[in-house]
Amino acid sequence: MSNIAYARPSSTVVLVRAAAAEPELFMVKRHEKSSFGAAYAFPGGVLDSDDAAVHEFCSVVGEFEANAHLGVRSKGLDYYSAAIRELFEESGVLLADIDQVDEDLGAVRDGLNCGAEDWSDFVTRNRLQLYCDKLFYISHWITPQVLKKRYSTRFFLAEMPADQQASHCGGELTDSCWISAHDMLEAGRAGKADLHFPTIKTLESIARHKTLDELVEWASSCVQWGVTSMLPAVVIRDGEKHIALPGEKDYPGVKS
Repeated sequence: MSNIAYARPSSTVVLVRAAAAEPELFMVKRHEKSSFGAAYAFPGGVLDSDDAAVHEFCSVVGEFEANAHLGVRSKGLDYYSAAIRELFEESGVLLADIDQVDEDLGAVRDGLNCGAEDWSDFVTRNRLQLYCDKLFYISHWITPQVLKKRYSTRFFLAEMPADQQASHCGGELTDSCWISAHDMLEAGRAGKADLHFPTIKTLESIARHKTLDELVEWASSCVQWGVTSMLPAVVIRDGEKHIALPGEKDYPGVKS
């Protein structure tokens, strides 16, 4: 029997907006007691059963298309629903037709975070159209097999809606900011921000694009060009632990 922990399916959203110099990203700081420690990351979390109950409200992107985009046989729309739900819970930004909602969205968000509200109930009673077509699938990261807590996370990019505001919840998130990819990478190198490996690699990809239009054009083309599932490995080099990607030196199964 394998001792490798199950990688829990998850969704993460890179929320972006235009800025004077270069695009900015909404990043949140996890609570120090969370699975990720006091690291900065993008809003997101694991899939739950409620995500599968709202497929009929996922606009434009259907089940077949979602499966094809993500390279899965089934339940592709679960990732899209989870991405929209987690983004709402953690940032307050809802990728949906919110003008049709006659409820206090702040109260709904708080209810979702404390467990008093169900995502499927909220979506169903409001006949809420979830803007799955606003999510661009850009990457897939799987936690190294040696770690006890593992995730299989689909990364999406989405533009910040013009009529909404982003703010972190006060539970598992302790801070948030709008920042360019370059500035966050520099904060990580300077020891001012804790960043995990997939976050760093995502920031590096985003930093190559100087305008929001260029960034969104790249994100919208990722599925067309193919999204590779990345399973990093923890390797020992010169007596120290390092992260190796498939094809790199010391990656298991690769000849030196």
